[in-house]
Amino acid sequence: MASARKNLSTYDDSTLPDAGPMTFGVIVADWNEDITHALYEGCYETLVKHGAKETNIHTVQVPGTFELPAAARILAGREKLDAIICLGCVIKGETKHDEYINNAVSQGLVNLSIATGKPCIFGVLTPNTHQQALDRAGGKHGNKGVEAAVTGIRMADLYRNSKVGKKSIGFGN
Repeated sequence: MASARKNLSTYDDSTLPDAGPMTFGVIVADWNEDITHALYEGCYETLVKHGAKETNIHTVQVPGTFELPAAARILAGREKLDAIICLGCVIKGETKHDEYINNAVSQGLVNLSIATGKPCIFGVLTPNTHQQALDRAGGKHGNKGVEAAVTGIRMADLYRNSKVGKKSIGFGN
């Protein structure tokens, strides 16, 4: 496992764009809230640390990880956002339930990113045990919420500075 050798919260501050002009949606699953709320704290603090205004961070809580794509779609339609960061945790159980949830969420976020042209960040932990989740939500492997925020800032910058999707097509050119 790659994270067994790496702290997820380690990144080069000097390469990160200023998040000051950016607007973010952050969606947090309440299931496994001891984990997801720690992810949120890491994410939120990182966004603010890099200049995001608190008024430009729109937070929504949902019951579980499965609901992240639907909430991301709702938020994308309600707010003018540069990136949407989705935070959740699905711990492996005795059945394949986790695989169905993780596949549905990842595919849903990919589809939403493509459909809206806005980055949807997959900040979902998929550990085998609760301890592995704790290790990645502020424990010995850092905080995946920090990584999700850094990814959100970088992708929002790409979105804001890209010519793709901003050119008018069809009538009225």
